[in-house]
Amino acid sequence: MKLALILGGLVAVLLGGLPVFAALGLFAGGLLYGVEGKLVNVGELIFGKLNTYLLVAIPLFTLMANFMVRGKVVDDLYGATNALVRHLPGGLGVATVAACTVFAAISGSSVATAITVGAAAIPQMIRHGYNPRVAYGVVGGGGTLGILIPPSGPMVLFGIVSDTSIGALFIAGIVPGLLLAAIFALWCMADARFGRYRPAVLPRATVAEMMSALRKAFWSLALPVLVLGGMYLGVFTVTEAAAAGALAALIVAAVIYRNLTLRDIWESATAAARTSAMLFLILAAAALLGHVMTKMRIPAELVELVTRLGLNQIEFLLAVMAVIFVLGMFLETISIILITTPVVLPVLTALNIDPVWYGILLTVNLELALITPPVGMNLYTIKAITRAPMAEVILGVMPYVALLLAGLGLVLAFPQIALWLPATMMNLG
Repeated sequence: MKLALILGGLVAVLLGGLPVFAALGLFAGGLLYGVEGKLVNVGELIFGKLNTYLLVAIPLFTLMANFMVRGKVVDDLYGATNALVRHLPGGLGVATVAACTVFAAISGSSVATAITVGAAAIPQMIRHGYNPRVAYGVVGGGGTLGILIPPSGPMVLFGIVSDTSIGALFIAGIVPGLLLAAIFALWCMADARFGRYRPAVLPRATVAEMMSALRKAFWSLALPVLVLGGMYLGVFTVTEAAAAGALAALIVAAVIYRNLTLRDIWESATAAARTSAMLFLILAAAALLGHVMTKMRIPAELVELVTRLGLNQIEFLLAVMAVIFVLGMFLETISIILITTPVVLPVLTALNIDPVWYGILLTVNLELALITPPVGMNLYTIKAITRAPMAEVILGVMPYVALLLAGLGLVLAFPQIALWLPATMMNLG
């Protein structure tokens, strides 16, 4: 009962229009004052939570993405995927999913993926006879891969809050991310072949056209290999991989593409600093909330409740995933991670649930939050770049909600989809 009241109050505060960090901080501060009658050691608590080397990865990955976008390095990405698969049924849809998959390994952001790929893909799909609703759905669904395929901002946050290896989380996201990308691509092909709207199949690109497109997109394709390959082989820790990726993106954009001016570098750094500062403020407020909830014994009481009910791993995870799915309709991903993780962690330990497995389940569920109304960020992103009616955008993404639910069920039923690859890593740092 106490937990339900606190979660209900917190959701109400977050929906009140205040910035997330202010809503979390004020709510947590009010609870702490109510419990202890004073506010002491708050500064030390927040400093201890933010004083971690892993947090450096957040601005560095953000900086890497900004360099690649502002340097127009990713502009050739959609052209390359289009040249390779446009001859398939639903080929432009498959190309869009493939472009989203690769860009996800650069940006770490679903919104950035939807904006960047959608701006190029949606007009071309509509021009070649795709129903606009179908085009919106492909970009909305494909864009969600931005937070599952590493690097991933939400995974970094979950790893820090839960003290779980971010390197393991990143590598664990690869197979589920590719699996979902394959499911999306197969849906595009099946929908184009058997669905209500059947766009014309485009002619196959020549070998020369394919090679030319791949040469242009080489650096877009090489950067994820550098970052993820370095982590997998143990060459980089997560923070070192972020630094290497940012440096490589700077060299490619400024030296090879010659599209990055000093002003662009300054604006990229400013944007990365602004985004990181916002996340750090939210983390500080979440640290305070986690502290006061521990003081109130809420995690311990939840463990006792699960023990009394005799829930097994799957039953508990199904219950948590259902709660997160509902929260995702109203809250954005960062809030959901920071609200639920401190409560759930003790139960994960008590039930011997691998936190890496849970982290991937959480991330897939957060992908759903990006395309479920009324507060799905990808829905508003697509509306912004197309000026389409929101109803059309929502109808377009509905098949991808079902596909993501199917993917969530697969990862829940077969944990090794997420856990196999991290187990082969040379270094989980």
